[in-house]
Amino acid sequence: MHNNFLIATESACIVLGKEVVDAANSTGMYQTGLSENSDSLGEKVIDAATLTKIRKFLDQAIVHAWHAVKSERRPPNLTATRWVWRLAGAYHSSRHTSPLMEKAAQGFSALGRWNLAQWAAQKAREEAGHDRLALLDIQAMGYDALAVVQALVPTSMQDYIDFFTQIVQRTNPIDCVGLCYASERLGTFIGEEYIQRVEALLPPGIQATRWLRVHSNVGSEVKHVDDILEIVAQLSPEEHSRIAKACYETAVLRFSPPKEDYISDEELQHILKSLERPTNLLV
Repeated sequence: MHNNFLIATESACIVLGKEVVDAANSTGMYQTGLSENSDSLGEKVIDAATLTKIRKFLDQAIVHAWHAVKSERRPPNLTATRWVWRLAGAYHSSRHTSPLMEKAAQGFSALGRWNLAQWAAQKAREEAGHDRLALLDIQAMGYDALAVVQALVPTSMQDYIDFFTQIVQRTNPIDCVGLCYASERLGTFIGEEYIQRVEALLPPGIQATRWLRVHSNVGSEVKHVDDILEIVAQLSPEEHSRIAKACYETAVLRFSPPKEDYISDEELQHILKSLERPTNLLV
């Protein structure tokens, strides 16, 4: 796993399935071959086969990203201390998601894309307050949570936020659909077994996986992925291709190690030592 995200990236391609990997290796990206079936009112007819085809197409983009990174650098082993580092990254991502999706909703509304605007606005509401979950987890580990997230801003996470910001500032923010798909699809790879492995690393009695549980397949990620597929199925093949490209670019960011060296355990412990405090409720 890369230390700035909370996904088990080593298993990503395995979870996506052999048929998707084979398809990604044998077909060109961004060519869905999806038809624009519609009824007399011009609304798309969405069936299970279409949703499956779109899912596989977008999953191919994630697999291509996995193969494109090909980094030999391995992240440090997960420890209780390094879990705080990852939670700091989760905080920064979550803090920006709701306002950025609100911005996307405004962009879609300006274009008269009401379904997309409604989806983006709903996404903003669903993600609201998730940064607080990360703060509560950090505090449960015995640290001043606000001080920790001020001190720890993973550069790879900042790259992800910058990319997200650029997307929603475009006249047509359609690429945010691909970004959200990649992020939430990767979240579906996290299950109860992995969560329990994280919890086993933490001091006895410490509950510090609130954020992780919400952003896993025991939380809401599976439904969010299904919601995105329903949205994409209503779009044109050209937009499918643009969404897949954004999905690929997002996954590359998720799989890539930081440009600089990983923060060392010694440096991390030194930073966190001064930020220790008794656990109490966040104001």
